Amino acid sequence: MKLTGHPNSWYAATAHPLPEQPALRGPVTADVVIIGAGYTGLSAALHLAERGIRVVVLEGGRIGSGASGRNGGQIHSGQRRDVDYLEGAVGKDDTAKLWALAEEAKGLVRDLVARHAIACDLSDGLIIADHKPNYVPMTQAYVRRLKAEYGYDRIDLLDREQLRALVGSDGYYGGMIDHGAGHLHPLNFAVGLARAALAAGARIHEGTRAVRFAETGAGGGVTVETDGGGSVKADILLLCGNGLMDGLDGRVDTHVMPINNYIAVTEPLGARAAEIISNGAAVADSRFVVNYYRMTPDGRLLFGGGENYRRTLREDVKSFVRPFMLRIFPQLADARLDYAWGGTLGITMTRLPFVRRLSSQVLVAAGYSGQGVALAPLYGKILAEAVAGQMGRFDLLARLPVPGFVGGTLLRFPLMVAGLTYYALRDRL
Repeated sequence: MKLTGHPNSWYAATAHPLPEQPALRGPVTADVVIIGAGYTGLSAALHLAERGIRVVVLEGGRIGSGASGRNGGQIHSGQRRDVDYLEGAVGKDDTAKLWALAEEAKGLVRDLVARHAIACDLSDGLIIADHKPNYVPMTQAYVRRLKAEYGYDRIDLLDREQLRALVGSDGYYGGMIDHGAGHLHPLNFAVGLARAALAAGARIHEGTRAVRFAETGAGGGVTVETDGGGSVKADILLLCGNGLMDGLDGRVDTHVMPINNYIAVTEPLGARAAEIISNGAAVADSRFVVNYYRMTPDGRLLFGGGENYRRTLREDVKSFVRPFMLRIFPQLADARLDYAWGGTLGITMTRLPFVRRLSSQVLVAAGYSGQGVALAPLYGKILAEAVAGQMGRFDLLARLPVPGFVGGTLLRFPLMVAGLTYYALRDRL
């Protein structure tokens, strides 16, 4: 049954139905108001409601209709930046804590799926494929370091022949397989989180876009106004809309920029499916603009490739993604693309999430830069902890270096487009 209000994606076509939640039309009160019904907001709502806190979630579209229901569904280990970078940025002690948080994040995804019986095709296994020969020694050194210094032993190196046996492409020179990472159906995961939050007592209003908020100050709370005339007065506001909050708060806009990424899904490939990926793992390669892909349970290749930095999504998604797919799998030149869609995610200058207390009444967690499937549910839980006065883990995340974009909101797009285009060109050299 197709879940309405979502793009014409394979995810929507295979999603579990969820009754539409009513739009907000009048004034309501709550202890906490959350903007965004994606992984961060839904997890925060669930964990707050389980504490007996009154929660209202505002969602401009449908539950999971943003990046949470459109992404590649890949669950990665670690933070978005590797431990080498983090040690230089925040020191070894905080890096060890951040690695432990990321391990907890994967565990939380699995726990939420099990505890709330979320049917989302959760599977283990993620291959990282090096598309340049000089990347292979760096991967080998990094795997050895994770095992020796961080005690992570769920990864194995792959030489070119071993990788070729798993992935039906001649375009890679080696890599690694992470047995502790994995993949899932992202929209069904979001639907499952929403069901759990609603069952715990949270209120979710779909079709209700927050357009502005005002802080009373001195502990007087915050009022959020919506496009339908409704409003929420609460003690605390959590900004959890990731890349779709552009224009709502200048402090966030300065640090989080929306970009668009695209996915296409083939027709069922039949016997050819095992020739594309033989072990059921997901794959992400080493390009700056990452190609990421996996086989669906019904034998289709779900392939993500290409991004753009304009404010609107492309309309020609099939023709845009196909060249990226054929560069990796030329043998699929005759394969029909049945679905194609785009989505907007949030990135930061350092690719580390922007987690901050903007005031005594407003907290934000956004800018996962492509690693939100694993991290966002835990960061939502950490927001809930902060609301309850447990600040230790929130303060750790707030120490992550996330400077504002050069040029602020006025120049961030043209300057970032220039920089990102340069790195995308390097992928092809």
